[in-house]
Amino acid sequence: MTTVRRTTNETDVTVELEVGATSPAISVDTTDAFFDHMVATLARYAGCSLTVRATGDLPHHLVEDVAITLGRAVAEATPATCTRYGTATIPMDDALVTASVDLGGRAFWGGAVPDATYDHVLRSFAQAAGATLHVVVVRGEDPHHVTEAACKAVGLALRHALADDGAVFSTKGSVRWEVG
Repeated sequence: MTTVRRTTNETDVTVELEVGATSPAISVDTTDAFFDHMVATLARYAGCSLTVRATGDLPHHLVEDVAITLGRAVAEATPATCTRYGTATIPMDDALVTASVDLGGRAFWGGAVPDATYDHVLRSFAQAAGATLHVVVVRGEDPHHVTEAACKAVGLALRHALADDGAVFSTKGSVRWEVG
């Protein structure tokens, strides 16, 4: 279990994350019901146990800081011998969304979802996770369906990328940092 807490003058966020949980348990309380549903959906599709407790002064600060904290927790919990890459496509009513992720430590956000808040959430998550994340909305008219399909696709892509296959999946081997 990885626990990350982020506190500022604006928010207090605690995330507990277990990657590859055999019986995932999920509890998200941010005081924003739709956001709670999207974060819980992402965790369920990722196959992770997740507890999020967050309070904040403004909705924008709250969702941004939860995304940052969740991304950091994913970075901390990623196995050195993970599969590293994952791609998933999710159909949801009128929406069709594909997500691809690389957990190789280089942060990049490539994509756009129709809701600016969730576009920012996914960008913040990718940056904090040190992940390359591409989300492609193939089609969809209902912003709710597109946003939910995006969270499901990101979660399922993460499930594949986080799987521990017992070997470092890189020609350069594992990355080691020394900070003096």
